[in-house]
Amino acid sequence: MRKMKLQNIRLAQFKNYPQANFSFVDGINCFLGRNGIGKTNLLDAIYYLAFTKSAFNAIDKDNILHEEAFFSIKANFEVEDKNIEMLCAVRLGEKKVVRWGGKEYEKLSEHIGKLPLVMIVPQDTDIVREASEMRRKFFDNLLCQLDQEYLKLLVNYNHLLKQRNALLKSFLEKNRFSADQLAPYDELMIPLAMKISDERNKLMENFLPIFQEFYKDLSDNQEEVAINYDTRVTKSFQSDFKGQHQKDFRQGRTTMGIHKDDYVFLSEGKPVKKFGSQGQQKSFVIALKLAQFELLKSTKNQKPLLLLDDIFDKLDDKRIAYLLKMMADGRFGQIFLTDARPERSKEYLKKIDTEKKFFELDLNRAY
Repeated sequence: MRKMKLQNIRLAQFKNYPQANFSFVDGINCFLGRNGIGKTNLLDAIYYLAFTKSAFNAIDKDNILHEEAFFSIKANFEVEDKNIEMLCAVRLGEKKVVRWGGKEYEKLSEHIGKLPLVMIVPQDTDIVREASEMRRKFFDNLLCQLDQEYLKLLVNYNHLLKQRNALLKSFLEKNRFSADQLAPYDELMIPLAMKISDERNKLMENFLPIFQEFYKDLSDNQEEVAINYDTRVTKSFQSDFKGQHQKDFRQGRTTMGIHKDDYVFLSEGKPVKKFGSQGQQKSFVIALKLAQFELLKSTKNQKPLLLLDDIFDKLDDKRIAYLLKMMADGRFGQIFLTDARPERSKEYLKKIDTEKKFFELDLNRAY
C-alpha cells in the first residue's frame, strides 16, 4: 500500500485564520473547540489541498479573511518517503496559483486525484434528500479522483453545455431557431455524453457491491438496498438528443444529456428519498462515503485522507461505534476530525490503539 501523510499545514488569511501552523500525526488528529472557532475551516483547508477549491465556498475570494487581499495554504506531504511541499494561493484580481513540489500546474485539473480524500460532514444527508445534482456531484467527485480522463470529459462537456445553453437562450430571446448553429455543439456533445454515461455505468458495477456490504453491516443485515443509475443516454441517444431541438428552443436550455442523470437510492425497492427514515438516510450516506473510501483505496493502492466533521454530535451511538471499530481495526489511514466537546472525543478515542493528537483551538493564540 502506497503511503501518504499530511505532515503539516500553514495558513495565511484563510477564512478566519490570520496565521496558523499545525503539525500532524499519522493516526487521528482532532480539532476541538467551541462552535464558530474554525474547526470546519481547518478541515476545508485540507480539502482545498486535494481539490484546489473549498468544499463550501466555490468562489475563491469568499475564502479570504475579511478585508484582506489574499490567502495561502502551504503544506508538506510525505509520499513514499519523499517530502513534497504544496502551495495554494489566491490573490484578488490574479490567477490562482497551485504548486506541487515547487512546480506550478498549468491546469488545476492535473492535480485532482493526486491526494485522494473522503470527507463526511453533517449536510451529507443532502445527497439523499435534495435534487439530482447532489447525487451526480458525489459520484462525479469519486470518478474524477479515480480517473483524470473522466475529469477531462466532464470539463469539456460542461463547457459545451454552457455555450449551447447561451445559444439557445439567444434563440428564445430573438424567437428565431437555427438547427445549423446548434449542429456543431450536438456533434461534440453527443459522443462526450455517451462516454461519460458509459463510465458512470462502469463505476456502479464496482461501487454497488461495496456499498451494499457496508450498508448491511450498518443495518444489521435488515434491509435490501440498491442504487439505480437513471439516464436517458441509451443506444438511441443521438437521434433522441437531436429530437429535443424544439423543446430546447422553447425552454431556452439543453433539456437532455448527462447533466440530467440521477441516481435512485432504494431500500426494499422503495425510494429512500421519499420513504426512508432519518436513520436509514444516515446509514445510506455513511455507506456511500465508506464505499467511496474503499474504492479509492483499492484503485489508488493508497488510503485516502479521511475528514470527519462533527460526527460525534450528528450520528447516533450505533453509527459512531461502527466508525470507531473501523478506526480501531486500522481500516483507515490518516484521520482529521472535529468536535465541540473535547472530553467526548477523548473518551471515544482512548480505546483506539493508534497515535492521536488533540488541537484545542483558540483564535487568541498562535499555532
